[in-house]
Amino acid sequence: MNDQSSSQPIPLWIKLAFTAFVAVLTPYYWREYGPTNFLYFCDVALFLAVAAVWTQRPLFASMAAVGITIPQLLWQVDFVGQLIGMPVTGMTDYMFDPGISLFARGLSFFHFWLPILLIYLVWRLGYDRRALFAWTGTAWMLLLICYFVMPPAGATLDFPNQPHNINYVYGMDDAQPQQWMPPTAWLTMLFVGLPALLYYPTHLVLKTFLPNHSPSKSETTTAEPSPKAALANAS
Repeated sequence: MNDQSSSQPIPLWIKLAFTAFVAVLTPYYWREYGPTNFLYFCDVALFLAVAAVWTQRPLFASMAAVGITIPQLLWQVDFVGQLIGMPVTGMTDYMFDPGISLFARGLSFFHFWLPILLIYLVWRLGYDRRALFAWTGTAWMLLLICYFVMPPAGATLDFPNQPHNINYVYGMDDAQPQQWMPPTAWLTMLFVGLPALLYYPTHLVLKTFLPNHSPSKSETTTAEPSPKAALANAS
């Protein structure tokens, strides 16, 4: 048990610089893409990070780290690959598109450095093992909203930049839904595959290699479990 939130607070300059960045990004994205853009996992993680730096609650930083570390690692790899002429997935092609303003691409570069910041926050605040279940529940809720309410892949949009197929709930191609399986089967695969292949492995790494935080009574609504029970629940 290693709670570092009081002995090693987040430096003020990080709080101010990060908050200023988000304060610029939020209205720009809202104007360019609309409010539904903030349903993307990476944007939710961005706001959780803001909450983490100001409240210094490990759960917020831990949830965001569990949710986006592996996907954003792929973003980082592809971006570096693009720089050296060896793209991996093509997911960062837009970062090298001269038709997109340098300002917009500069804002989107947060995909590269946000996971680094989150690992730093978890190291300073401690890893809250409840994050695996908290983020998984959040992700499932977002998937359902994006599937049942938001425009699907290939939809006719109200404006060109309107987000659709958010979080790939209709497949990896925004131009058309995937054809490999029924749509609900794809959604079910996301429900199972994201926690199993992305969130749980990240949880294992964070709880093994970073300081752990045990929530105080004020952070829980139920009695604190014994250390043995807490370990069992987080495994």
